Amino acid sequence: MLASDIADPEGVPSQSERKPVRAAYYDRQGPADVVLRVAELPTPQPGPGEVRVRVHMSGLNPTDLKARTGFSSAMPFPRIIPHQDGAGVIDAVGDADEVGRLGQRVWIYEAQQGRASGTAAAFVVVPSGHAVPLPDDVSFEVGASLGIPALTAHRCLFADGAIDGRRVLVQGGAGVVGTAAILLAKWAGAWVAATVMNPEQAIIARAAGADLVLDRLNDDVADAIQATTRNAGVDRIVDVNVKANLDLDLACLASGGVISAYATVGATDALSLPLLRAMVHGCVLRFVYIYSVPQEAKDNAIRDINACLASGAYSPHVGLKVGLEKIAEAHGALEAGSVMGKVLIAI
Repeated sequence: MLASDIADPEGVPSQSERKPVRAAYYDRQGPADVVLRVAELPTPQPGPGEVRVRVHMSGLNPTDLKARTGFSSAMPFPRIIPHQDGAGVIDAVGDADEVGRLGQRVWIYEAQQGRASGTAAAFVVVPSGHAVPLPDDVSFEVGASLGIPALTAHRCLFADGAIDGRRVLVQGGAGVVGTAAILLAKWAGAWVAATVMNPEQAIIARAAGADLVLDRLNDDVADAIQATTRNAGVDRIVDVNVKANLDLDLACLASGGVISAYATVGATDALSLPLLRAMVHGCVLRFVYIYSVPQEAKDNAIRDINACLASGAYSPHVGLKVGLEKIAEAHGALEAGSVMGKVLIAI
């Protein structure tokens, strides 16, 4: 059912139904400036259990780069419209009992997971549950910055229980997931330390609310953590590069603490674990790949993320925003590591 069906009892198709829409796509894997194209493609139609969203903002993530380059797998479809995250307004529904959602502002997650079409387009069709209500006072920029980063950060933080009154260390506190982890941890009542690599990153981590910001290149992180916590250590560590940071993580971790790793540099990276030291700590080493996280855990995360949004406590750092025609530039900037903060595509 379309938004036009409500306004027009004869169900005359809207302009979006009659005309192709702008979208970015690739039909082979490779460098962004070689394979990404922008063209007019058919308007997608929602089926049972689906909604269609008029996309206002699309969010770019490292997993989108890995899918385009073939890092994670070969192409599962002949043509792919990329990007998992975004925000916009529902303009069509596949089920009559969802008609009340027409015109609803939403944030989108996992739009392209198992599908050929993501949010780098004027319209996207997603399972109804993947279009989450976005509070009226929250911008589409913030909405498109949620998805993978916020869900990943939540899983890292809360998979092993509540963190109110706990101590958290975020390794890579200026990254997109790192910033999300700081924001959610502070909202949940935790004390948060974050590591960074330069003064610019320190500004981002402090703005997100980190209580202690440490420079990995100039500070003795373990000594600072132990001194600040009176040798108690931290209860949770959210780590962007556990292979490089494991020794430091163990030096900062409280007895029985949890290290959550959510990223890897190489597809075949191996991790050497000092078993005796880990056993003495009684630590948990958790690996987080958001696409394989149980739906129940994602539903819990969505509940908390929206509560955090409603409280006004979630304000991610946007590092770059470009129009759809410059999508290849956005991919290149994220790939080169020249952007600090979320990369967004305005549709």
